[in-house]
Amino acid sequence: MKIRALLLGLVAAGLTATATAADPIVIKFSHVVAQDTPKGKAADKFKELAEKYTSGAVKVEVYPNSTLYKDKEEMEALQLGAVQMLAPSLAKFGPLGVREFEVFDLPFIFDNYEDLHKVTYGAVGQQLFSKLEPKGIRGLAYWDNGFKSFSANTPIKKPDDLKGKKMRIQSSKVLEEQMRELKSLPQVMAFSEVYQALQTGVVDGTENPISNLYTQKMHEVQKHLTLTEHGYLGYAVITNKKFWDGLPANVRTSLEKAMKESTEYANKIAKEENDLSLDLVKKSGKTEVTQLSADERLAFKKALVPVHKKMESRIGAELIQSIYKETGFDPAKL
Repeated sequence: MKIRALLLGLVAAGLTATATAADPIVIKFSHVVAQDTPKGKAADKFKELAEKYTSGAVKVEVYPNSTLYKDKEEMEALQLGAVQMLAPSLAKFGPLGVREFEVFDLPFIFDNYEDLHKVTYGAVGQQLFSKLEPKGIRGLAYWDNGFKSFSANTPIKKPDDLKGKKMRIQSSKVLEEQMRELKSLPQVMAFSEVYQALQTGVVDGTENPISNLYTQKMHEVQKHLTLTEHGYLGYAVITNKKFWDGLPANVRTSLEKAMKESTEYANKIAKEENDLSLDLVKKSGKTEVTQLSADERLAFKKALVPVHKKMESRIGAELIQSIYKETGFDPAKL
């Protein structure tokens, strides 16, 4: 109740502060990562373009690194109107009651960025965003982080190599099922705790985009990294629906243009930073990097694609099939 009262107070203060017509429209954009990450850089790019394209009619205040709200608080803040924009990871929508977004956690649902972007830039991505509207949230764009690969202190060349390993995951029923399919032991753990858990042997391995692995120095405590690229990690840029719908039409059009260009920038630098991080991991000499052959990667795919069927009742068989249709994937042909 305290946070709700505080948020309502902030909303009231914000309305008072922006009451006069001469004042710019303020967009508070809160996120939980550092400013020099792909998401942090993209948020700053949106600020730059939004203020430019609206000729100063909009002022974007970016609050990185949980300086305004922490991970668990920010969604409520957005729904109450205390902030106007967020970019949470796609896994955050399950607890909100929109389980369809867990489709992004399915292993090998996307083979590459081209297949992924057919969904996130297309009709299926927009269909998913429409599920947020009853929650008072408008989806604006999908920003990439990257494709995840497995790491451990022992070599990973085939699915059986992860059998019995304690593997750290984000909180996700889909990811739990993924690890069980490999006969490994899923360990839900906060991202900030993973390095120490790997260092002390509390967990044996993890799955991450390479930029996360490198920037968190996990490669220093993982002897092996295998480029499985089996799963996707990304963000949704969202706004308070009532705020967005209440904007003057010309302002909203300018902000949509700024968001479109920011998204192209976000997704470009996410891929570049993962590629750069992979080079740096290799150069460190601390981790042996394995590139799977086509047959070896196919073995992982055959082992993990059964998760899709098992999660149909949770995510929706129709949604999964619509993604297959967009990407041309047919599990029966594996």
